[in-house]
This record gives sequence, structure tokens and C-alpha cells, in this order.
Amino acid sequence: MTGPSPTDLHFACPGVTLAASAFGDPTHPPVVLVHGGGQTRHSWAGTARALADRGWYAVAYDQRGHGGSGRPADKDYRAVRFAEDLVEVATQVRLLTGSAPVVVGASLGGLAGLLAEGELDPGCTAGLVLVDITPRMERSGVDRIVGFMVDRLEEGFGSLDEAADAVAAYQPHRPRPKDHSGLQKNLRLDEDGRWRWHWDPDLFVGPSPLGTGSVQQRYDDATAALTVPTLLVRGRMSDLVSPEMVAHFLSLRPDAGYVDVSGAGHMVAGDRNDAFTEAVTSFLDGLAARG
Repeated sequence: MTGPSPTDLHFACPGVTLAASAFGDPTHPPVVLVHGGGQTRHSWAGTARALADRGWYAVAYDQRGHGGSGRPADKDYRAVRFAEDLVEVATQVRLLTGSAPVVVGASLGGLAGLLAEGELDPGCTAGLVLVDITPRMERSGVDRIVGFMVDRLEEGFGSLDEAADAVAAYQPHRPRPKDHSGLQKNLRLDEDGRWRWHWDPDLFVGPSPLGTGSVQQRYDDATAALTVPTLLVRGRMSDLVSPEMVAHFLSLRPDAGYVDVSGAGHMVAGDRNDAFTEAVTSFLDGLAARG
């Protein structure tokens, strides 16, 4: 999808500065797009342009330790830090546009949205879209995601083709793209000539934000405390969010909307961007109709 080039933005947060891209007119109602762990803001480009075309101001940012954003000196990547960053971004977007944004969060970004709206600063968002993430997750799915992220962590890849092979093995249901331009935005070329993922390896120094025990109870409590309109978009082939996890989420938020996207795994927006974008825009249009 083509269109006007995005505007570069930067958000000052405690300990880091976050890089962002904005699509559309800032006088329009805002949407903040928050990517998952190991991704960058560029994973939202197609959806962000579509939202801008539909009359929304779409802001996608790199989370701390990812892409063009800063890496905290204290290596603090606890779940609450990502949520605090989101509160700050939502506050600054509200000052820019005059309206609280709807937040669309994938995986780690969705967990940040749960804590931001459900615990840290209720009312900082106008709505929440959770993309293949629920307060409780299948352990096997978490392990597979983390395993992919730490594989080749130090070694990297000798070429973009080699990195594409690794992604294809991780996502066998998705056709292997012939063009590596999208993949390249998630990698950096280091001085030794090796390609490495564009996120901080120190993400794995402490406990994973995709936690268990008390962390998941915290997500439960934040979900139950939500008062804004909420939509869960699941990839039907997801190994992270099972039907049982969906049922648990809906027991906490029976008023939430739910869409199950066929032909998609955990990376719903990348697997079926058309169906995903339609689900999100329908939800947003419904919010706009309520005034």
C-alpha cells in the first residue's frame, strides 16, 4: 500500500526516547499502534496507512529496546516499564491531538495496553484492541516465541536470505516473501557484516514480560478493571492464545468484542493484514459512531 510518507516523531519517556512514525492528519482522532516483542513500528505500516485513509491519525512507535528507540541504561525491561512508556506516549498524543487515543497492541504491546489502561492510568486510552494476546497464555506458545527470539541472538545471520529462511521455518504457514525490504527493517547490519535482529539482547537479562504467576495475575486484575471498549483479535492458528485463554479473557470482560481470524497465527497483522485491518477499522468506526 502506498501513500504519503509518514511523519517522524519522538517521545521522551523515563530513561529512553522512543522513535515513532505518524500517518494521517493530527486533527483526526488518534490511534496508537504498539508492536510485539522482537518487532518494530514498521510492522504496522499497511494498517497505519489504511487507518489514515479512513480518517484516523495513526501513530506507531518502537518500544524501548527495539528499532530506532533507546535502550535503557539500567536494562529494565519489566512489563510495567513498557506500560509506563505507553502511558507517556498516550499522554503526549492526547496533548497533540486533543483526544485520548485508541490503542492497538500486539502481544507485548497488548500487555502494555492492559497495564496502562487497567492499572496505571485508567482513561489514558479511548479503547483497546488486543492482537493475539490475553492475560493468560499457553506456556508452549510463550516458549516457542522466546526460543525463536534467542536463537542466533549473538551469531546473527550471514545474509538476509539466511534470516528469511529462519522466519520461514518459524512461520511455515506464511508464504516466503521474495522481497526482503520488510524483513530488513527488523534487522541491523553490524560492523562484522552479520545481520542481527533490531532489538536489545538485554531483553532477556531479567524476567520475560510474558510472565507467569504473579505477573499473569496482574494482567488478570488489569483486564477485570478495564472500563474502555475492548476488542480481542485472535489468529485462529495461534499457539499462544488458545480457545481456553479466550474463554478466560471473556469471563473477565464479557462485554468485549472478539474476532477470530482464519489463516492467521500469532502474527495476525502480518498473516492476514486485510482481515485484521477490517476488524480494527470496524471497531474504530463503531467507537466513532458512539461519539
